[in-house]
Amino acid sequence: MQASYRHSAVYSIFLVLFALFSCFLVLLTGPLWVYLTGDLVLDEHWRVASRRSAQLAPSPATESAAVVQVYAARAYNWRGAFAVHTWISVKREFAPSYTVYELIGWRLHMGLPALSIGTDLPDRFWFGHPPEVLLELRGAEAESAIPKIEAAARSYKYPDTYRVWPGPNSNTFTAYVLRNVPDLKIALPNTAIGKDYLPERAVIADAPSNTGKQLSIIGLLGVTVARVEGIRIHSLGLEFGIDAAAGEILWPGVGRVKLPLIH
Repeated sequence: MQASYRHSAVYSIFLVLFALFSCFLVLLTGPLWVYLTGDLVLDEHWRVASRRSAQLAPSPATESAAVVQVYAARAYNWRGAFAVHTWISVKREFAPSYTVYELIGWRLHMGLPALSIGTDLPDRFWFGHPPEVLLELRGAEAESAIPKIEAAARSYKYPDTYRVWPGPNSNTFTAYVLRNVPDLKIALPNTAIGKDYLPERAVIADAPSNTGKQLSIIGLLGVTVARVEGIRIHSLGLEFGIDAAAGEILWPGVGRVKLPLIH
């Protein structure tokens, strides 16, 4: 009887481990696909990788109105197969330049805070990878949002901390600002690993878009249900999801995948 019980317990443990391993392999299919087929910059040292403007931001010389833009670009080197780096750029009305808000881990090695707030090109390539605009506000909407962005950035809980996985990292910072600025109703990409790391070890919070809720255990396991984000489930920082309104699924590493129309 005891031997039978032991065999049953061992078999159950084996099934659980097999299921976990299978899930882990499924989670890696997207990043592996991006690594093998994606346009990743893998052979350039960060010192020489492009940091030029992508020409996505209105020039202060020709645009006097206030501007707010939220950007994402594939992370440097092989990390780009898994994740993106996100940041926020703003320009006040009649301002001659942009202020960029982002979290950069290597600044800590220079004795600087990871939180970077300063004048910069708003739409730089992220070490060889071109950015995309996730959100843009102009005029009165942007002017209203800018002081809120400034206040949220200054109140960020981990300005001197950076951990690639599971957070807090650059995407943790951007998500924090979004949660505290309701004007910015956007969904961060499911590839923004770290966005689900909730400050001060919270378990339940507003979704970054402020249109729903999320549950997250230190960024490693959780679920988000929101009007803008759709339904998302994340495990080990990698996220599956479905956006029924857009007819898309969200695959780890890959991002959004359009579903074929079913008639």
